[in-house]
Amino acid sequence: MSPTQTLDLETPATEKTDAPLLLAQTKSEYGVPTEKKLAYICVYFLLNVSLTIYNKAVLGKFAYPWLLTALHTGSAFTECHILMSQGVFKATPLSRRDNLILIAFSFLFTFNIAISNVSPSMVSIPFHQIMRSTCPVFTVLIHRLRYNRTYSTSTYLSLIPIVLGICLATYGDYYFTVRGFLLTLFGVFLAAVKTVATNRLMTGPRSLSPLEFLFRMSPLAFLQSVLYAYLSGELSSFSLSPPASMTFYYSPDFSLPTYHTPLPITHSKYCCIAIFAINGIIAFALNISSFSTNKNAGALTMTVCGNLKQCLTMFLGILIFRVDVGWSNALGMMFALAGAAWYGIVELGQGEDDKKKRRESRESARNASEW
Repeated sequence: MSPTQTLDLETPATEKTDAPLLLAQTKSEYGVPTEKKLAYICVYFLLNVSLTIYNKAVLGKFAYPWLLTALHTGSAFTECHILMSQGVFKATPLSRRDNLILIAFSFLFTFNIAISNVSPSMVSIPFHQIMRSTCPVFTVLIHRLRYNRTYSTSTYLSLIPIVLGICLATYGDYYFTVRGFLLTLFGVFLAAVKTVATNRLMTGPRSLSPLEFLFRMSPLAFLQSVLYAYLSGELSSFSLSPPASMTFYYSPDFSLPTYHTPLPITHSKYCCIAIFAINGIIAFALNISSFSTNKNAGALTMTVCGNLKQCLTMFLGILIFRVDVGWSNALGMMFALAGAAWYGIVELGQGEDDKKKRRESRESARNASEW
């Protein structure tokens, strides 16, 4: 491999180069203790749900998705820069080709957001959720077709109740346009590609740390988000808001199949600054947690976590806001949780099995040499 080929996304899918890269990726996943993986996943869920609740309870229907993305990426770059200046991490020298890969990934990141913002307006929310629930399937296909990586039969089977459970949990009125269906399908594919690419960038030869990865990607995504906000008219619309206050729309309903009219609440300028600052801090922590979980638990596990987040959000809606759900929704959540438990036993425990086999192999070799 030439010195400039530092990231595994650059290497073509040949037998010569993919084998060691695939080995490095599986070692990164299965070499991590199960307890550590579960700790990463729990923190990821905690931060993810916290941001969801915060956005629902405080921001409500904040009608500037690109500006919110710019806030998150801008906050991430600022906080990463502060941590780097304090010596928490150091920037790794990258080649020109490596930087081009990161630029391409930043476009993938923002384009995925663009598709996610546009496609829900062309399909019903339950249909959009069902399509998003198939992200693990696309992740498996990408691993198999692009990187020639396979999983155990039990892992494949455990994905079935997870996907079907989400379909039942989000059951509702289904409608879509042909264009909406294609955009949603493409968005699911992009989400899977982004998750796999993130994992490969952090487990390849360069093995970027989550902090450095976010530090390098966030300013590019910030500039692109601001550009999209300008082109979509968000900047001009936001500039027309009263400078001394801002009105958000609080919606107490966490259940996506049901809808309630949001309630307008006006905050002062300083309160708005605090609201956005806290939002940026939580988003920064979530990004670090997401990248760390992806690196240690794997891309497929991340997409499974995305499905479980839908169940967890609905469960919190039932618990906190007394949202009514039908029997099919409740049955779907039970199916998805059972599938997740099965997946956890099979896939997350794979590392312990591999360690046991390697330990037995070393002991056999040691005994043979002594004999």
